[in-house]
Amino acid sequence: MTQAAFFVLTALADRPRHGYGILREVEELSDGTVRLRVGTLYGVLDRLTADGLIVLDREEVHEGRLRRYYRLTDEGMRALDAEAERMAAGASAAKERIAEGRKAPGAAANPVTGPSVNPSAGPGLAGGMA
Repeated sequence: MTQAAFFVLTALADRPRHGYGILREVEELSDGTVRLRVGTLYGVLDRLTADGLIVLDREEVHEGRLRRYYRLTDEGMRALDAEAERMAAGASAAKERIAEGRKAPGAAANPVTGPSVNPSAGPGLAGGMA
């Protein structure tokens, strides 16, 4: 599941939302780290609809503009729950390995970044320097 699909499903987990509402909710849920473009959002909505994970809930006219509200299906809720469990298991495994690394003899003072990484040089995280 892509990050965008995960956050769209999460945005719809508590109630139906229209496109702009989904965009705002995704940004809030991700603390501003995920900002979907409108074209990306509607592509994700189309794929999630085709996969049976969301459906059109209703349409409303608001200030002369049509708003389409989407909601999760039961299958969508199960898929979101399974993805959240998978991510939590991965985070737990990473935390266990970090803790083991810190206990290891000769472990660096900061095993996450290691002594050769210059934190002021940029974010890294396997994304390299842009």
